[in-house]
Amino acid sequence: MKSDRYKSLLMDRRQKLTGHLSVLEGTLEETPSKDWEDRASERQGDEVFEAMGQIELAELRRIDAALLRLREGSYGICQECGKDILEARLDLLPDTPFCKDCAK
Repeated sequence: MKSDRYKSLLMDRRQKLTGHLSVLEGTLEETPSKDWEDRASERQGDEVFEAMGQIELAELRRIDAALLRLREGSYGICQECGKDILEARLDLLPDTPFCKDCAK
C-alpha cells in the first residue's frame, strides 16, 4: 500500500478544511447588521455556514482518525471485519475505516 501517498492526501485535505473552517468562523463572528431585514438574511446565511462547519468538522475527525490508523499501522484494514480495504476505495475515500461490504 502507498501509505505516504495516503498520508499526503489526508494532510492536504486536513489543511484545506482547517483553513475553510477558520474563514467560516470569522464570517460567523462578524457584527450583525442593524437593519432587521438584513439581519434576518444574515441569520439564514449563518445557519448554512454552521451546517457546513459541522459537516467539515465531522470530516476533519475522520481524517484525524485515519492519520492515527496510519501511525498505528492499521490504516487500510477494515475496522469492522479486519479485511484489507481495496486501494481503489481508499483512492476515493482516503479517510474511510470500512471496506465496501462493511460500509453498507
